[in-house]
Amino acid sequence: MTTVNAYAAQDAVTPLAPFNFDRRDVGPHDVQIEIMYCGVCHSDIHQVRNEWGGSIYPMVPGHEIVGRITVLGEAVKNFALGELVGVGCFVDSCRVCPSCLAHEEQYCDKGMVGTYNGRDKEGNPTYGGYSTQIVVDEKYTLHVSEDLPIEGVAPLLCAGITTYSPLRHWNIGKGHKVAIVGLGGLGHMGVKFAASFGAEVTVLSTSKSKEQDALNLGAHHFAVTSNPDTIKNLQGHFDFILSTISAQHDYNLYLGMLSLNGTMVVVGAPPQPSIVQAFSLIGKRRSLAGSLIGGIKETQEMLDYCAEHGIVSDVEVINMGEINKAYERMLKNDVRYRFVIDIASLNR
Repeated sequence: MTTVNAYAAQDAVTPLAPFNFDRRDVGPHDVQIEIMYCGVCHSDIHQVRNEWGGSIYPMVPGHEIVGRITVLGEAVKNFALGELVGVGCFVDSCRVCPSCLAHEEQYCDKGMVGTYNGRDKEGNPTYGGYSTQIVVDEKYTLHVSEDLPIEGVAPLLCAGITTYSPLRHWNIGKGHKVAIVGLGGLGHMGVKFAASFGAEVTVLSTSKSKEQDALNLGAHHFAVTSNPDTIKNLQGHFDFILSTISAQHDYNLYLGMLSLNGTMVVVGAPPQPSIVQAFSLIGKRRSLAGSLIGGIKETQEMLDYCAEHGIVSDVEVINMGEINKAYERMLKNDVRYRFVIDIASLNR
């Protein structure tokens, strides 16, 4: 076992602080990764503060991990020593259920093993990427291109695949009118992907100040949803809406903007249930759906697509000691558009 430096939450109310723990030994099919960068996801805050329930403490968050392989298990076939790799939201699954066999491990019938705040098959808690090192089975490890800025790649492992997967599943592309609700860590990636796929993209936001950013990211239009005239003018307008907001909001407001047979997919996760009126769906045979992340195969596809098209997240790099301040800034939407931790700062 190897002792690593990390930051952890000891409970739901105290700030994250330095923490040391032991990583497991490298097994035959494992790779040991020296972590270089780790993105900061809004779900880190939810889980650190136990807003979804079931949090396991001490908790080392982080599931947007990029680093280099420093040790290879003797049976590893698909990776090389020194290779740049990534780890996303989960590090194991049952591997035998219909979902796993269909390369949809994120929907594993027995439950995927989260990169952090989960339990492995031996019942031990999993610790994430706010740490200097991680050991992962090669089946749950991803190849990362050397041609992209590494810090911008890290958030692709969650924010990227969370938006890429539903856009691909619903075959969004040329000829579709797409709305992205919210322009944060998830939303800005949704804009980039939807525009890259050829859709006509509109950003729906309460913040007029984000209009130029939305256009710079690839959106064709921007609408302020606090304006009643905007809501009226967009009724029945969109084929597809991707809702990325993690704060409480009214789904019915956006469902009314869908055209006949339109679909709104929820990827943001508000902490409280939302009321959906039946007539928001019935009138034009609209659909309300959800999407999680993607499986390993699709996540690799996404990373390869990003390498080919030069797509990365817009990030602000921080030192580990700034994480508590970063959480507070995220809650105020004060980041453009994803914090990424320079893990080397843990050893300084």
